[in-house]
Amino acid sequence: MPPQLHVTDQQTAVLQSIIRRSKSPQSRVLRARIVLAGQVYGRRNTEIARDLNVSAQTVSTWRGRWLAARERLMEAEAGDDKQALERLIIETLADEQRSGAPVTFSAEQACQIIAVACEAPALSDRPITEWTPRELADEVTKRGIVSSISASQVRRFLKGGGVETAPKPILAEQQATQEPGAV
Repeated sequence: MPPQLHVTDQQTAVLQSIIRRSKSPQSRVLRARIVLAGQVYGRRNTEIARDLNVSAQTVSTWRGRWLAARERLMEAEAGDDKQALERLIIETLADEQRSGAPVTFSAEQACQIIAVACEAPALSDRPITEWTPRELADEVTKRGIVSSISASQVRRFLKGGGVETAPKPILAEQQATQEPGAV
């Protein structure tokens, strides 16, 4: 039988406010519900999982994390700082750091690459009418936006952002349609 979670009245109040808050991420709301359901003596992970429509492994994970944080939660509560307690509860319900390589390109660099993709290649003295990922990679490297980037990574930026390279600037298209005599 899984251990009963000990959740104090103050912790319960914080968990319930997380659940009621309209801007709480749904993953955090679900985890708060798991913790509250786990404080009932004798409730099995499978029962909670069925009620919340998640796997028993998910319930087990979040019950375990709450148990592991119990001592720190009690210390925070004893400190009588409600904001510190809420921060610690939110931290306890957060995803752990994931493994993997660190981010290679900043959001600013990605935006600059997309901005170059929206320019006409002729503005960069390129003898092409449309950007290719290879040409764009060469151009952003030449401009010093990045030290190096592959055509594949440029393609991922453009697909991920839902951006298509434009053969000419968008403003030029709008001006052409607004000129007198334009059809």
